[in-house]
Order: sequence, then C-alpha cells, then structure tokens
Amino acid sequence: MAELAPGIYEQVVTAELQRRLEAVDDDLVHRDDLKRVDAEELLVRHLATQIRRALRIAGGQQANIADQVSAANRISHAIASVVPEAASGDDLLASSQDVLLAIAEGRLPDGAVAFPERPDVPLTSSALLVNGREQPQIGREVVKELASANRVDLLIAFVKWHGLRLIEDALQGFLSRGGKLRVITTTYMGATELRAVEKLVSMGAEVAVSYETHRTRLHAKAWLFHRNSGLDTAYVGSSNLSRTAMLDGVEWNVRLARAEQPHLVDTFAATFEDYWNDPAFELYDPERDHQRLAAALASEQGEQRNLPLQVANIDVVPRPYQQEVLDVLQAARENHGHWRNLVVMATGTGKTIVAALDYKRLREAGKIESLLFVAHRKEILAQSLAMFRTVLKDANFGELLVDGDRPSQWRHVFASIQSLRSLPHLASDRFDMVIVDEFHHAAARSYGELLDNITPVALLGLTATPERADGEDILHWFDGGRPTAELRLWEALERGMLVPFHYFGIHDDVDLSHISWRSGHYDAQELTELYTRHDARVSMVVEALERKLDDLATMKAVGFCVSIAHADFMAARFTQRGIPALAVTSKMTAQERAVALQKLRSSESKIVFTVDLFNEGVDVPDINTVLFLRPTESATVFLQQLGRGLRLTSNKPVLTVLDFVGLQRKEFRFDRRFTALTGKRRGQLEHEIEAGFPTLPAGCSIDLDREVSKIVLANIKQTLSLRWKDLTSELKEQGDVSLGDFLDHSGREVEDLYRGSRGGWAALRRDVNLDQRPIPSADDDTSQRKMIGRLLHINDPERLNFLRNLLSRPTPPSLAEATLQEQLLLSMLNTAFDARKDLSAVEQHLARLWINSARREELLEVIDVLYARIDRLTPAIPEVSDLPLRLHARYTRGEALAAFGLEISGYMVAGVQWFPEVQADVFLVTINKTEAQFTPSTMYNDRAISQTLFQWESQGRTRERSETGQRYINHAARGSTVHLFLREEKEDAYDYAGPMTYLSHESERPMRIVWELTYPLPADVFHYAKVNTG
Repeated sequence: MAELAPGIYEQVVTAELQRRLEAVDDDLVHRDDLKRVDAEELLVRHLATQIRRALRIAGGQQANIADQVSAANRISHAIASVVPEAASGDDLLASSQDVLLAIAEGRLPDGAVAFPERPDVPLTSSALLVNGREQPQIGREVVKELASANRVDLLIAFVKWHGLRLIEDALQGFLSRGGKLRVITTTYMGATELRAVEKLVSMGAEVAVSYETHRTRLHAKAWLFHRNSGLDTAYVGSSNLSRTAMLDGVEWNVRLARAEQPHLVDTFAATFEDYWNDPAFELYDPERDHQRLAAALASEQGEQRNLPLQVANIDVVPRPYQQEVLDVLQAARENHGHWRNLVVMATGTGKTIVAALDYKRLREAGKIESLLFVAHRKEILAQSLAMFRTVLKDANFGELLVDGDRPSQWRHVFASIQSLRSLPHLASDRFDMVIVDEFHHAAARSYGELLDNITPVALLGLTATPERADGEDILHWFDGGRPTAELRLWEALERGMLVPFHYFGIHDDVDLSHISWRSGHYDAQELTELYTRHDARVSMVVEALERKLDDLATMKAVGFCVSIAHADFMAARFTQRGIPALAVTSKMTAQERAVALQKLRSSESKIVFTVDLFNEGVDVPDINTVLFLRPTESATVFLQQLGRGLRLTSNKPVLTVLDFVGLQRKEFRFDRRFTALTGKRRGQLEHEIEAGFPTLPAGCSIDLDREVSKIVLANIKQTLSLRWKDLTSELKEQGDVSLGDFLDHSGREVEDLYRGSRGGWAALRRDVNLDQRPIPSADDDTSQRKMIGRLLHINDPERLNFLRNLLSRPTPPSLAEATLQEQLLLSMLNTAFDARKDLSAVEQHLARLWINSARREELLEVIDVLYARIDRLTPAIPEVSDLPLRLHARYTRGEALAAFGLEISGYMVAGVQWFPEVQADVFLVTINKTEAQFTPSTMYNDRAISQTLFQWESQGRTRERSETGQRYINHAARGSTVHLFLREEKEDAYDYAGPMTYLSHESERPMRIVWELTYPLPADVFHYAKVNTG
C-alpha cells in the first residue's frame, strides 16, 4: 500500500484511509469535523466514486448495458431500503434501456415532426472550447444551444455588430418562438456598438446597460441557456459578441452543464439575477436613452458630446447601502424621536443623494416642505441643487444664495455659510429642514452661530469626518450625541465607490506594552518620546516604502503621527534622506497649510506628515499612499484617516496602506480596526487572519507580516476570551454607573457580559460590592441570568415596552388575567427560560424573578440598552395582526414558533413548520448553513434574488404532487399563508421577513420555489441574504 503523499486533501476518512493514516505521525495530520465542512457534497462524491466503480465492474470488459442497468436498479433499491423517501419504484430504470432525447412541441402543418437541433457537446457534459481544430466553434455552438433554449441570459462586456450578425437568424428564431433574452452589458471603453444594442432591443431582447464604467468594469463574457427540461447549459470565458471571438480568435470558453455541475450553473444564475436587479444596470429604452448611450460610448472613446439634461426622465434609486442609511434615519426619527441626525459617509459614496432622498421622503409624508441646504463652496451648492432637482424630477426646484445669487421664493434655498451671515433677521423656524454638508466645519464660528439659532423640524448633517483635530465637538448638535448612521467601508468598496486598498501590516520592533494607558488611549507624550528617540524606525519606514511602492517619484503620501513633534521629526528625517516631505499641523496658519498641500498636489513634496488635520476633510484626491505611524485606538478615526486616500481618481488604481505595528498593551483592540476594514464579526476575524483575508472586496488585499499576524491574532483572541476580572476592574474604575454608561465608557457590548458562563450585570455589580443584596436562590439566579442573555437580540419597541411594563408591576403577572396577545408574548418569554416546558411554567419563573429584585432591575436596564440601539423600523402588519410579530424584528426559533402558538419548541429541528390552527407555513432559513466560509454546492439554495423575491429550497422529500408541495403552490387559493424568517449564521436570531406568495418552482425532491415577499427586505438583511457580488 503506497504511503500517503504530503499535501492538502479534502477526503472523507474511510476505513482504508484510517488504516493508512495510522502510519503517519498524528501531529503531521490535520483533520476536521464533517459538521464544519460541506459534508453532504463530500459524501455524495464518495458514493459517486463507488457507484461509478460498481457500474464499470458490472458491465465487464464489454460494458454490457443490461448488466449495468440491473446493477443501477439494485443500487436504487438499496437507497430506498435505507431512506425510503429518497427513492422508490418510480426511480428504477425502464426495461427498454433507452434515453429520452427530445419531445417536440407539436406537428408541423404538413404533419411532420421536427426536433430541435442539438449542440455538439452533450447536454449533460462540460467541456473546454478553445476554437481549436476538431472542436466546435463557440459561435456555432451558441446557435445550436439557442435552438432548444427557452430563456437565455447573456452577460457580455462588449456587443459588436459583426458578432451579432453571425447569430442574428438564430436569435430571431429563438425570440420568435417565445424565447426570452436578457442581455447585460456596459459602456466600458466604448467598445459596445450602439446599433448592435438597438438591434437586440428591436428583435425583442431586454438589454440592461451600466454607464458607471469606473465602478462596474464588467469583463465577464457568459451565456446561460435555460431549458424547461432542466438541462440548462452555460458558457463562461473570454469571447465577447464579436466576429473574431465567435469564430477564430484565441479564446477559451468553459461549457457547463447543470446535469454535471449544478452548483456552478446555480452560481451563474444567481449572480446574473443579482446584476439584473442592481440599479447600476439600467434597462435600455431607445426612445429615452439613445442620446445618453451614444454620449457615454463616445466619452469612453475619448470624444465629448453634450447630452441635454432631462431631469424628469431620470429615476434615482438608492443603492442598497444608501437605503440602509435611509432606513436607519427613519428608525431614529420614528423609534427614538431623534430629528437632529448626523450621517457619516466617505467622500464619493453619495451623501447628497441620501440627503435628497431623505428630504423627498419626509416631504411626501407631509412632515416638511421648506429646505435650507448649507455648504461652504458654490461648486458644492450647484452640484447639490442639480442632484435635488434630479431626485425630485423638478427642474425648477430650489434657488441659490451665494456669490450674488439671491432667491426670490425663499422656499428651498441652497446657501453658502458666508451668505447666510448677511441675513441677521433669519427666523429660527424659517425652514422645516436644514441640511449641512461637510458638517465637520460646524465648529467654526460662522456655522456655530447658525446652528445655535435655528429650530428646524429636521436637522441633517453630512460629513466624511465627524472628529476634528482641534478637539471641538460637533456632536452636541445631534440627538444622542453620536452619528446616527455610518456607511460601512466594505460596502462602498464592494460597490466600487472607493479605490481598492492594499494594506500591509509591518512589524516595527517597537514595544508599546510599557507605555501608560489613560482614558482609553496611549499617553501621547510617552509615544512621542519613544518614536523620536532615534532614527532606526525612520529607516525601517523608508525601506518599507521602497519595498512596497514601485516608484517613490510617483508617491503622494500622508503619514499620520502621534503629535506635532513626531510629525516635524518625520518630515525632517525624510527630507534628509532625499524624500521631499513637509509637516502639516495645527501650529501652522491656514495659508501655510494650503501652501504645503499644494506642494503635495504638484509633487513638489512627496509626503505630508500630520496628526489629525486630514480628519477635517482636507481634500487631496491624488493621495495614493497612507502611512499609520502610531497606534490608532478609534476605529472611526482610523477609517477617516484611511479615507483620505480612498477617493477615486483616473490615475490611481489602488491605495497603498502601510501600518507599522508593534507589541501592544492588552487594552489596545485590533478587532475594531479589522472589523471596520473587512465587515467581519469579531468572532470571524481569527479565521480571516489565519486564512489571509480571503473574502475582501474585489481588488483589496490585507497582508500582515508574520510578526504582525502573531500580535494581531493574540490580541483578538484575548479580546474574544475577555476575562471576568477585566470587566470587574473596568467597573471599579467607573464606579456606581448605569449599565448603559458602563458599556459606553468601556467600549463593550452588552453581549460581553453574558457570553459563556459570565454572570451578567447584576453579578458584576455584586463582585465589586456595588450591590450587596443576598441571592434568594443560586439556581434561580443562574436561570435568570441565562434568560436575560437569551433576550439580547430583541429590536422590537413594542415587545420591549411590554417587558418594561411587565417588570414594573408590583406583582408578577397572572396568565388568567392576560389577553391572548399577552399570553403569546409570555409564551415567547417562556422559551428564554426553558423551551421544553409549556406556558404554565412561565408564572413560576416570573414569580421567582420578582423575588430576585437585582435580576429584575438588571433586565430593566438591559431593556433600556436594547431600546437605545434599535436602528430598524419594525412595523405591525395586517397579515399577523392577531400575533405578537413585527415585520423585520428579530426572534429566536422558539420565539417565532411560540408566536404562532407552538408552546413546546425545544425538539423542533427542521426549518419548516405547518400550523393548521392558523393555516400558516413558517420557514426558518439560515443563509450560511455550514461553518465553512465558502460552500459552492449549497450557498445558492436559499437566497434573496432581489429585495422582493426569495428563492427557497424545500426539504429533500417534497414532491410537486405531494400534499405539502400542493399546499406551497396553491396556498393563496386555499387561504393559507407562508412566512419567512431569515438569519445569516446559525448563532444569530432570525429576522422576520414577513409573508410571501408563491410565484414559480422548478424540480422536486427538493422543490426550488421562487416566492414574492409582500414587504421588501431591509437593506442590511438583503445584503447578507443575496448572492455576494458586491
């Protein structure tokens, strides 16, 4: 028996493999639990190998078909004996031993029967086509595929007339017999030809075009041929729709067959649907869009054409990440009564679009009418006015108040701050809504005077940089004293709104573990002394720049330092080494800073060293390198500084980021930085770092050297394994504070107090002698702590108010006195105590909670914390008016089922449940079904196609004609309802997505059904539930 070769494997361990592994040292073998991988796919491959071997042996050297058919039937019998629902007599091969190849739609007028032409590559096989000798040409195969397809999706970078001409007859025949063709293309490089696009549309195709070539540089070339028979095929490769590519070019195209590789075809189909529903791809209408497309193609080719503005014909639809900001704003106003809000979004991500859509929504709701939009430059005001006119489809909306322009109506004014200072009699309530762009300027005296003297219904601040270097606070003008909504960096990167970054974590050999830590920060003076003590670190920084940049001559860099002295030191040392450098700090005058920045723009200086001035929105779009020369504790400040280099420009393909990392104190937290960079949860970061950050947005990279990786991993593991004594030390330092204040000051989440066996807030207070009341019962106290920890997902104001009112009563509630709604809410609460006991147990649990006043008070404080962080609307909907459910609120599985009347839910494992009493099907769907980061065979089974369409796969036994299958298909006619609950990971609570209606299905055992949601998914839920295409 041959020895196992060293290397990587992905193979289930059989008895034979186990024996062979015994000859290998255990410490040289890496195994994993089947639960953590795509077990089903591995087991299927294992059995497929055996079945193929069995059929080959059964057929003998002559490949006797009858013997192979007999063996196949016996295997099918064996499967049925193990899992009866998986196979039956209907699955046995017929005695005729033949293969179905086609069914004609009917007879021709002369009575003859014509079958569609078949592709040369079998429908059940995959292949690589390279336009080589003895191989089918891609163009010829496409013609043959069209002959039998029912629907076709084409994703193509360039559409050329001469390429279209080659398949025109086949396309026309396909469309004439009722086929549906969807085409996605772009104006990238101006290579698409206008007449080819318009020819496709005239033939009956739907064509979606992206005009945003700097964001959607589509390079893909792919066809997907859908067939009602289920034998879909696809081509993915290098061939555009051009003559050369289709016939004789050096092109590579992979032909995929659903029968052989269904998960790859599913990936194609899911990704195409995601693109098709993306607002970046706009459906082309020749009458409306001819001039726009012609101008866009000409512009890409270097020509300039004037395109007349047609405000009324442009629909502005928010991107999902912009919609998420709008949703958070709406929740802040309706849930918390916060009408003075700050939005933080990186430059270039559409702050003005969000503001215009927010104003439009409030005006349409009748809550506001008049508007004052404030900015500090005329160019910003003019661009903003144009955007508002576009969003509102009103070319006459708004007036300027700047540089001599004065309004006549004074209803919708776009004003410079300088012009407003000349209006001493401006009434404080003159405008219903005031929007201040680049709000970080608000600490300036002119802005402060305005903001202190206005009382609008709604105040909206927009900024990329909410924190100022001069320490002036701009947050006190806003409700809650913090930003209401912040655009997450990775979402903007996924959308191509910002330039990709290459982030290098470089070990600098500096030990910071002995530097003093005060109020959440390193001592700046001690850091300065350490960093300016000698030149060794400077040499290391220069060497790193020379190693990571291809040419320092093209560098436009900013380096963030700990202090003015540090910035001066770095600028002087760089200049001494022949790299022109300047320090730009607050000790300089505004004119001196402007001169220095101009030198950076003109490349007279290659790098500017600063402390925080660039946090204030100083705009140098060409910055292509960012250096972090100090530990930055605040993730917000870190992102602001990083954002200085993320502006898109034509000559900047990527931002290079060098982060110099030393040994840190245990209080320093890397998890916040890398969560902000990657969008991953704290618990996922360890895998991300060990795997080399495999799921970053396209074009982005994070590369940590070996020492930095060790430092960061150790720090994150320490954060995840937060010790109870660390929490008690923090509470001792803060004293007798509320739970909310403790969390704010310590930077902790409420979940940190209840994770694992941690004792919760009441126990933390007891352990530092802030509460010395005796514990009535240790067992009850533990049960109540667990119960509180199981409620931390709640984001429904009505439910939190119910719990608050309940806990504020002098005596525990009685089931006999509770309404039906209250009984269901108590049943949901009962699941947090013990899911295996019926509703009557909740009275006993609550009676014991009333005895333990410390835990009851703790739960009231937790409710306040949960209420304060609600950032989503959870409205009541008529479809479940008699149930205690709110749309888009979060529920555990037990709570969801209890809401529908199932009292004991602890043993319910399946993700589906039928409630005959209320005629409702409940689907509980987990998007990421395994712990593996990427499972292509299952990741497209259940997914959001759009914010209103959801694809769902039934249990494996469900047939179309079964009672369950028929109930799904005919639920509307039968009067039953179907409800969807979604979660991203297994440890999450579910988001209630509301009721949905059957639209269509394909296949059976399992059935793959497309449902239409009654209510659109929130943007953040759609983000995790859709195909991850950015």
